[in-house]
Amino acid sequence: MLLKDKVALITGAAQGIGWAIALLFAKEGADIAIADINIEKAEEAAKEVSKLGRKVLALQVDVTDYSQVEEAVNKILDKFKKVDILVNNAGITRDNLILRMSQEDWDKVLAVNLKGTFNCTKAVSRVMLKQHRGKIINIASIIGIIGNPGQANYSASKAGIIALTKTLAKELASRNINVNAVAPGFIQTQMTESLPEEVKQKMQEAIPLKRFGKPEDVAGVCLFLASDDADYITGQTIVVDGGMVMA
Repeated sequence: MLLKDKVALITGAAQGIGWAIALLFAKEGADIAIADINIEKAEEAAKEVSKLGRKVLALQVDVTDYSQVEEAVNKILDKFKKVDILVNNAGITRDNLILRMSQEDWDKVLAVNLKGTFNCTKAVSRVMLKQHRGKIINIASIIGIIGNPGQANYSASKAGIIALTKTLAKELASRNINVNAVAPGFIQTQMTESLPEEVKQKMQEAIPLKRFGKPEDVAGVCLFLASDDADYITGQTIVVDGGMVMA
């Protein structure tokens, strides 16, 4: 098992991509801390992890509130004594054209997606610095690379995550902490299911592999980055999009 005896904190892990990551990590031997704003779903997810024989902790956390994040990390340390892996996955969308986008929708998306990543990384990196090891994986998006009409807030937050990843990789490398980002393309989740069918069809036509991704496609890349096999990789953004974006 690639993550035997590791402890992983995954935000937004009660459903979608976060849940796929949590489940795969557990199958590969990791004990899991599921942090989510929805505690009911987090507890349901935790029950599934426990069936795999792994230790698990469900936590209700608003990642925009540093005090809540810090409290959650302390609970993880009380139970597991360490944090080997952090996956910053929690994210939201509030789509609209820039002229119609409210201040509230701009602020909320930046707060959850970008500030949330900052808050969780700051709290966990304190632990990893003392451990002299750790893997941090930030879930970005191809929208943070290419932009997308109607998603100024989302694209700005995800581009910020990519830039933050590079800076953190340089700051933390001397303590054997790897920081990388994963940029999914169109992945079939509850967040994307709400898109109009004509939009989905147009996007699928633009994907060379001619299909949408699954949460498991993203989880597999995260597993690699969290494992010892990726010890010499840091500061990178791995695109998982079926070839939709090619530099």
